[in-house]
Amino acid sequence: LSVTDSTLITGTMIGEPVSLDWYNPQGERMVPSQRVALHNEGVRSRLTLYNAKIEDAGIYRCQANDAQGHTQEATVVLEIYQKLTFRDVRSPQEFRQGDVAEVVCDVTSSPVPVVSWFYNNMEIIEDTEKFQLLQNNNLQVQRVTKADEGVYRCEARVEARGEIDFRDIILVVNVPPVISVPQQSFNATADYGESVTFTCRAYGSPEPDVTWHRYDKFSTITESERYVMRARGTTLTVRNIQQDDGGSYTCKASNKAGEVEHELFLKVFVQPHITKLRNVTAVEGSAAMISCKAEGEPLPEISWRRANDGHSFSDGDKSPDGRVEVRGRYGESILTIVGVKLSDWGRFDCEALSRIGGHQKSMFLDIEYAPKFQTNHTIFFSWEGNPVNISCDVMSNPPATMLWRREKLTIPSEGAGNMRVYSAPGRSLLEVTPMSDRDFGRYNCTARNNIGMRFQEFILAQADVPSNPYSVRLSSVAQRVATVTFTKPDSHGGVPISHYLVKYKDISSQDWKDMKSQGTQTVVLLTNLEPNTTYEVRVAAVNGKGQGEFSRTESFQTLPIREPSPPSVQGQRGVGKAYRLGLVKQDDGGMPILEYIVKYKTDKEEQWMTKLVPGVNDFVLLQPLQWNTQYEVEITARNVKGLSEPTFVKFSMPQKPDITDSLFSGLGLGAVVGVGLAGLLLLLVLVDVSCFFLRQCGLLMCITRKLCSKKTATSGKSKELEEGKAAYLSVLGTNLSPSHLFRHVNRTKSSLNQPNEPTCGDKWTLVCKKKLPLKEENGKETLKPDTIEIKVHGDNSLHMTQEDSKA
Repeated sequence: LSVTDSTLITGTMIGEPVSLDWYNPQGERMVPSQRVALHNEGVRSRLTLYNAKIEDAGIYRCQANDAQGHTQEATVVLEIYQKLTFRDVRSPQEFRQGDVAEVVCDVTSSPVPVVSWFYNNMEIIEDTEKFQLLQNNNLQVQRVTKADEGVYRCEARVEARGEIDFRDIILVVNVPPVISVPQQSFNATADYGESVTFTCRAYGSPEPDVTWHRYDKFSTITESERYVMRARGTTLTVRNIQQDDGGSYTCKASNKAGEVEHELFLKVFVQPHITKLRNVTAVEGSAAMISCKAEGEPLPEISWRRANDGHSFSDGDKSPDGRVEVRGRYGESILTIVGVKLSDWGRFDCEALSRIGGHQKSMFLDIEYAPKFQTNHTIFFSWEGNPVNISCDVMSNPPATMLWRREKLTIPSEGAGNMRVYSAPGRSLLEVTPMSDRDFGRYNCTARNNIGMRFQEFILAQADVPSNPYSVRLSSVAQRVATVTFTKPDSHGGVPISHYLVKYKDISSQDWKDMKSQGTQTVVLLTNLEPNTTYEVRVAAVNGKGQGEFSRTESFQTLPIREPSPPSVQGQRGVGKAYRLGLVKQDDGGMPILEYIVKYKTDKEEQWMTKLVPGVNDFVLLQPLQWNTQYEVEITARNVKGLSEPTFVKFSMPQKPDITDSLFSGLGLGAVVGVGLAGLLLLLVLVDVSCFFLRQCGLLMCITRKLCSKKTATSGKSKELEEGKAAYLSVLGTNLSPSHLFRHVNRTKSSLNQPNEPTCGDKWTLVCKKKLPLKEENGKETLKPDTIEIKVHGDNSLHMTQEDSKA
């Protein structure tokens, strides 16, 4: 019987049994159950066994009893076999890279099956360094890698029954994550809107999940407005850096093969900030402790400053009298005052400093004592109609009540007439607008608290105009400007000076001109003066009350007009054959520059060329100039007074630009070849023409001889002689320029030894050859060549040799 099958066993008794019973292989009498059914019918009994199991195998007995007590039994052997069964064979099966992987193939049958393994369609027959076949039919893979991934087949067979089955198992190798961090640490400054981006590249199989953590904050970072994650979490951007963003950030990469993490550090520099500083109240004679706490990165150093005397205290400092001492600890400084005095009352400044900045806060040390007046300023100045504030500042604790008296009469708090009272903690302000002389005088401020009473007397005096300035001096006197300096008055009249008034005039004039100072500056610049003129000047101070007396009148004389200073020239290369010279404004000697006289020439010439440039111009343009030539320039400035000293400048013109490249740069290869062939053809024509005229040979000469008939030698020689004479006489009879002379002689077929036309200033020699008839010894006439030289000069004059008379 196969496992899970059911069977029916029937037992039949011969005779008349009283009872029929069944016994299992364990000898136990069987009773009906979910898997066992018993049915007796007379001499027959049926045993039904459902869903058989392996343990159900064995000998079953059917026992019968008759009336005489005799017992008979029969047995049946039940064999149960297991079919091929794969139990919980998972696919894929995953392993960590580098581990020893055991691929499980749990298969069972009875009898025990034969298990074989296949990989890449090849049977794994025996153990190797890579594969081992285990006793439990599993396959063991040593040091598994990604290369070992694939499909492995587990095949089981029971040869006795011819039964075979298999399972394909996918082997997956998981690679633990590896993290690559390009930058380990970062710096940023808090509260400046800065951002920092961390990069954590993770590699592995399957692709790792990347998360970010702040272990120091015991939190996992999730994406938000300030935390932005990109590239599947491999980059984390922290926006708007704050102080608490500093510290370590952990990048964690995890997959099925494992988990790895890497720590990055953000150093946040924080401007020092004082977090705790409070006002302190102490009783006179007791001790006071003032604490100042500050934070920042790096941790700032804390120091103290006492406002009433400006004395500073740092950690470990102690005052000379030993009453004040400062002790510091991490981020906190404590200033202790023993035996508090009234002089300790006031503001204390706490300053926190680090290398990236500082922060300062102040506190007040309040001392309980009888009223004390803070100021000795008891005299105030004003004038009729001008309101003035008389301040009565009192230090007291508990707060004192204050009132004002005038000639033993109390001024009501709401004020009276031209007087108003304004109160504030520790201060009472009396505003008085004097209307007559009786409003000037003494005013009394009385302060009272439960400790005592004090009063202070104030005097309202009538203000006056300032006294006169003195030590008036003139400096930097030029043709049209002068600087006035003076010393401020000894007395400002009780009211601050607003400005100074400088008056000046030509001694020949009665009209004074005014010039105000800039604020209270004691230096005033006078402009638009006339040259070579004597002026008088005086100075007065002005305050709210009015203008004070003038100083003693001083006189000075401006400088006379003179020639300008030498021009200042700055060279600048022009375009083409031009050169630009920049003119820098210089001292004009008191009068505008009328013109610049510019002379220039080459370094090889003696004669200067002159150019006049208006004085308002700021440059001179010289053109046209010669290439590759050095020039000398002399520039003189002129005003109505005369000429300045000259300024000399030298510059060089560059070489003439080579236009060959520009001509052929736009042509293609075919065009360049065509131009080359045309040039070669033209050269051949020129050579042939030259041979025709000079050597009476060449292609053109051959064509001429064939087409034209030959003339007699005598007539040809006679005609040539006549043409030479005509040419020479024509030259002597005309006054031609060198250019016209060249063309004239050329038309008469005279031979020249220069190929180009002359230009003005060049010196040329024209050689005319003629043949004169001579008598030889045999009496025949021959032609003797004779040369006549004509020298042509730049002035169009002709100079000939003495032999010219032969013509």
